Amino acid sequence: MKVENTKAQMRKGILEYCILTILSNKEAYPSEIISEMKEAKLIVVEGTLYPLLTRLKNAELLHYKWVESVSGPPRKYYSLTEDGAKFLDELKNTWTELHTAVQQISKTHQK
Repeated sequence: MKVENTKAQMRKGILEYCILTILSNKEAYPSEIISEMKEAKLIVVEGTLYPLLTRLKNAELLHYKWVESVSGPPRKYYSLTEDGAKFLDELKNTWTELHTAVQQISKTHQK
């Protein structure tokens, strides 16, 4: 078993949460989301992000609007819907519970 596969699965599991969290603070277009994720050391490529954004939009957790750009074609800006904000709140609670549990187990079993 390769550790890289497990690490990749762990990252994939939190991408939706991270995307929704970024969009909870502001509207953003995909390259801004990717940039913020890279700053946080979560490497995400367009081929991963766009399907996630589409899935979240189809689930009515996100919506988007087109905004004209002064330096090129229009940009698609994403933001949370009301349902998306509620969904994110639930994910935050779950993340807090998971983080607390992992910390507890890690502390208990440190060598």
